[in-house]
Amino acid sequence: MITEGSQVSIEYTLTLADGTEVATNIGDEPLVYKHGSDEILPKLEEALVGLSVGDTKDVKLSAEDGYGPIHDDAFRDVETDQIPEDARNVGALLVTETPDGDQLTVRVHEIAGATTTLDFNHPLAGQELRFAVKITAVE
Repeated sequence: MITEGSQVSIEYTLTLADGTEVATNIGDEPLVYKHGSDEILPKLEEALVGLSVGDTKDVKLSAEDGYGPIHDDAFRDVETDQIPEDARNVGALLVTETPDGDQLTVRVHEIAGATTTLDFNHPLAGQELRFAVKITAVE
């Protein structure tokens, strides 16, 4: 049974409220995490407490319980010539590095001539998330 400190393996499929599939690991390696270590979304982790191997659960998370709302202050204008040519289209994803050395994914939101607006919100910010989870191991 999943409790604080358990090492848990799961299969999952993540979809949006409209049914669009965002990610799945079914047919691949399970996702392994240590329960209570903030390695997965806190509300998802909370929903899995008490489950055992073979159990399944559908978990719906609001935007606030997932990756949060869209923050207007997370949009930044940069000069378009600073964007790689092959990424100069709306929706393109870029990976940048923070001063701490962490990788950060940003999305091209708008291109207006010499200025490009980048969206630093998490790509799933503002979205209701639905996880279909199966517990494959608990240690």
